[in-house]
Amino acid sequence: MQQGKSIDRPLLGVLLTICFGMIIPFSDVFAKILMGSVPLVTILLARFTGQALMSAPALLRNGMKMSGRLWMLTGFRTALQLYSLGLIYIAFRYIPLADAIAIGFISPFLLMLMGKFFLGEQVGPRRISACGVGFIGTMMVIQPSFSEVGVVALIPLASAFTFALYSLTTRQLVREGDPALIQGISGVQGAAMMVLVALVAGSSFEDARIVVPSVDEAWLLFGIAFVGSFAHMLMTWALRLAPAATLAPVQYAEIPFATLMGWLFFAEFPNDVAAMGMMLIVGAGLYIVYRERVVARQKAVEAAQGAQPVQVTPPDPQAATTPAG
Repeated sequence: MQQGKSIDRPLLGVLLTICFGMIIPFSDVFAKILMGSVPLVTILLARFTGQALMSAPALLRNGMKMSGRLWMLTGFRTALQLYSLGLIYIAFRYIPLADAIAIGFISPFLLMLMGKFFLGEQVGPRRISACGVGFIGTMMVIQPSFSEVGVVALIPLASAFTFALYSLTTRQLVREGDPALIQGISGVQGAAMMVLVALVAGSSFEDARIVVPSVDEAWLLFGIAFVGSFAHMLMTWALRLAPAATLAPVQYAEIPFATLMGWLFFAEFPNDVAAMGMMLIVGAGLYIVYRERVVARQKAVEAAQGAQPVQVTPPDPQAATTPAG
């Protein structure tokens, strides 16, 4: 298998992350609808089976050939993704869609710090400021209060921490392997893990069962599988193209789209403060796009200057006799 290489195209990575934020709320809407009637393991099984099927060309082309180390790292990533998705889907039962996602958006801030300390990625003051503004906007969207939300607010927080680890692991993986192959193997691993959970715990826990869905439920499960898999493929490529710290603030763009989905499908209306928070979040993301353009332009200028031949000025005979000072 040809090993993948990390590519420094941060602007494209940012744009892919924005596309991820626009698409993934549809998968969350389908999951929120299904969580009222379909066991969690059935939903996750459909999600990862779809991921494996969508990545079938990469699996067939490479024959699932990957080093033992990458197999183990992919398995760890898959387990993190399953745990994160499972937690956020459970949170949808108790918390409005946008609130659950927004509470979990401490994840980009955690990801930024992890990228700095574990991957050695540069985190400048502008990125820290943009991430801070995005986080303030997040707080304005959800207007958090444990007295109102209760202990259940810890569920999306736990999902956020796990998702940060998942993103960090993805960043490491795509430096060494093909993203399409990684997604395919992860889909196979995730589906196998869910079948194992059903065999072990299906008789004891309702959410661990695998059931045959109705026709309407089957269409929603298909939507979760297709939309979720496609969106995460975009994120996988984004993490290959740009550092995790660069993408962290941009991920806040998912919140206004999730809020829109909550309004359209569940009549969850944001108030004025939440609307202002969404504008802050979008503004932080757009600022990062602007900064990436500036940095890319500066690097291009520096590269062009470095490629020019250096002109050596001949010494001035008179200067050699001039006393220093």
